[in-house]
Amino acid sequence: MPASWATSRYWMLIIGAALCIALVGSMALLGGSARADVAFAARKLPMKFSWFPCEPNCQGWVSAVGIVTADSPMDFDEFARGRQLGGATIVLNSSGGSVNASIALGRRWRNLGVLTTVGVSLETNSTHSASPNVAPVAYCESMCVFLLLSGKTRYVPETAHVRVHQIWMGDRANDAKAAAYSADDLMIVERDIGRLAKYTFDMGGAGDLLSLSLNVPPWEDLHELSREELRLTNLVTTDVVDQPSSPNAAVDEPTPKPVQGQFVSSAAATEINPEPAKSTKSAEANER
Repeated sequence: MPASWATSRYWMLIIGAALCIALVGSMALLGGSARADVAFAARKLPMKFSWFPCEPNCQGWVSAVGIVTADSPMDFDEFARGRQLGGATIVLNSSGGSVNASIALGRRWRNLGVLTTVGVSLETNSTHSASPNVAPVAYCESMCVFLLLSGKTRYVPETAHVRVHQIWMGDRANDAKAAAYSADDLMIVERDIGRLAKYTFDMGGAGDLLSLSLNVPPWEDLHELSREELRLTNLVTTDVVDQPSSPNAAVDEPTPKPVQGQFVSSAAATEINPEPAKSTKSAEANER
């Protein structure tokens, strides 16, 4: 074989291998981007509840994704019917929603003694089986933060985004400065702030959470809580996700393994399209 042909064939193989590597890399990037887009879109829809079983690795958990609407508490009641959710973990990925509906939903969760965390629940397929995981790059904004507070134990991954702002009239949040307000509107906002304050203290939250939230008007970017602020506000109570056995479980039932083992590594969950802090101001203070 001529030396020139051998040299040419060598470089063709090298270039072909490089193209294959680039193609695989591009496909992985597009796949991650698609998942990020789906997760983003789901957070803007009405809240949906899903059960993710993971026996024998853990007890399983509830995925709560989307905006809290007036129907969300009843939707959760329907979802919970027939399920033993006492002491379960709820994984949040939400842009917020209605003040009063979030308070009602949060009280339901506290009565169940749930644990709360932030993440995106994923089904992962392998050659042997399909097992769920939780990606720690997720968002909990506006009233979602107060849902997070409802957990008896609360965990926030390092890569999760927890953001706060003032509650506002939901139909006037997009152009709050230009909108007109009546005395009744002011009364409704003041009333809901009072309800939110009582709820915060009932859940074991600190006044710092209300102070940080109520200092951010809807025409400014949401304030992302630092790790120090998450501790200061009592939003984080543990650095480990634990999931004790259900109080309704049999006495001889073994304690389920923690959900934390289902969190994928931060390196594997690198955020491809980080969302700007200017998000949908979905908190509503206009319910009479």
